[in-house]
Amino acid sequence: MPASPSTPAAATPSRIYLVEDHVLVREGLAKLIEQDAGFRICGEAGTASDALSGIAQAQPDAVILDLALGDESGLDLIKRLQDLPKPPPILVLSMHDEAVYATRALRAGARGYVMKRETSGKIIAGLHRILEGHLYVNEKILSHAAEIFLTARPAPGESPVQRLSDRELEIFRRIGLGQENRAIAETLGLSLKTVQTHCAHIKDKLGLPTATLLMREAVRWVENTGAT
Repeated sequence: MPASPSTPAAATPSRIYLVEDHVLVREGLAKLIEQDAGFRICGEAGTASDALSGIAQAQPDAVILDLALGDESGLDLIKRLQDLPKPPPILVLSMHDEAVYATRALRAGARGYVMKRETSGKIIAGLHRILEGHLYVNEKILSHAAEIFLTARPAPGESPVQRLSDRELEIFRRIGLGQENRAIAETLGLSLKTVQTHCAHIKDKLGLPTATLLMREAVRWVENTGAT
């Protein structure tokens, strides 16, 4: 029997693409998201390169993206996705400290940021929010971002680590994870000299006179923030 004209047609679910390098986490996210009738998973990737090609082909309505993608940078991937003809809205789901990374993710092109320790409801709420064209971050981070954008200076009480550029922060994080400069250079596709120059800038910005103190501070920062 045909539906009456007054019967609303079922809405087409929004197509979501997952970028997460841990398979079990990715599977859990997919199940969580598809419990909402408004979403369906249209693709998955565990690396930045696979994600870039997969998203370009699938043309999803939104992307959920983890910043830690093994040896690759989620921030770099967000920036590269902005070069697509129709960049999808991106919700970052990460273990990385939002006080350090949320503003950077927004600046790179993301539309929302949720910590992995948050409830599953916030992931769903974040997806709905960015698909409506809005930002989804907590009020503290939104205020912090506004302070930076409006005054062009660090917000009061800001960590010295916030002075680092995105590339410097990535190198600082990898130093804290125990990677040597040569390995960092190979992973990020940089010359050893470039990495050494970045390290010199990091030491200057953080007031660390020696490479040993830089390593200690990087290890301490990674342990305290969970930026693995």
